Amino acid sequence: MINLKNIQTEVDAGFLYGVLADNEEDKNVANVFRQMSEIEQSHALAFLQKNNMDASMLPSPSRRARVLKTIGKLFGYDYVLGVLLDTEKSISNSIVGARQKTNSTKSISDTAHVTILKNILSSNTKISGSNLARFEKRHRSVGGNALRAAVLGGNDGLVSNFSLVMGIAGASSGQTGVLLAGLAGLLAGALSMALGEWISVKSSLELYENQMQLEMDELETNPEGEEKELALIYISKGIPEEQAKTMAKDIMLNKEHAHEILIKEELGINPEDLKGSAMEAAITSFILFAVGAVIPVIPFFFLAGMKAIILSTALSAAGLFLIGSAITLFTGKNVWFSGFRQVLFGLLAAAITFGIGKLIGVSVAG
Repeated sequence: MINLKNIQTEVDAGFLYGVLADNEEDKNVANVFRQMSEIEQSHALAFLQKNNMDASMLPSPSRRARVLKTIGKLFGYDYVLGVLLDTEKSISNSIVGARQKTNSTKSISDTAHVTILKNILSSNTKISGSNLARFEKRHRSVGGNALRAAVLGGNDGLVSNFSLVMGIAGASSGQTGVLLAGLAGLLAGALSMALGEWISVKSSLELYENQMQLEMDELETNPEGEEKELALIYISKGIPEEQAKTMAKDIMLNKEHAHEILIKEELGINPEDLKGSAMEAAITSFILFAVGAVIPVIPFFFLAGMKAIILSTALSAAGLFLIGSAITLFTGKNVWFSGFRQVLFGLLAAAITFGIGKLIGVSVAG
């Protein structure tokens, strides 16, 4: 049974693209919107036909779509354009799911629409800065990601375990209990971080592989549609329509080359995205978290009571300052300001848990 909600989403998207086309001053961009509107309408009709449903059952634009049209009229159509970017993600997922359930031809062509809209956002000076920031690609260099992961991983380990250790230290004066709790927190947190990172990387790789296979299926079953959408991508980048169509036609002559171009232009998948190792990411995350988490535990290997607490606080404060300083690599803020801010927040969290632990310890003892 076809999901009527999916059809409504397609109809609404087609309606809103038509609204954008009617109110777009740039003829080139308006032409792109108009063709995208036609594609969305064709998706909805195709769903009906493949499920032996009459075209007369095609729904009208929903109230939500009509309200968005009014908002665009009152406050500007860049808002509608931003909403459509979010909608396209939903459309893509809905289409894939519905076609899998009905065993109809797989498609991921709507991913091209996200790419087209991003290109329009990036090249249109009338689009608000908030939408540009909201939808810009977040690809960063491998080195930058590694450094960011190191700082954040160490920070998570240090703050969480420092708070845990202080909480246990406040509740009891025993060295062994605090040490065991600290080591347990270190191990549990590091394993959790490692598993989370493994799942994240593995899921991303599987998603890319699935998208690439879907793109190959679409390329084999509907090369004309892929050629048209590739041309639209080039048009949205500012390439003249005839030249864009010629480029797309030439690319489609070689299926393997066309697949490489399509996964890059339509899906936004770079070769670097496929080189990640889930196990390597998990091990790295484990180590980074553990390095931060071990700092507040070290004094309790040799000391107990208030001496261990003071030394643990001093070491943790130093570690927090270093982490805060490292964060300025990304924020550009003053090193001293960022470092001491990190120390303040870390000490505040530890003080709260220490106080709670103290209250619990007194209560239990009483």
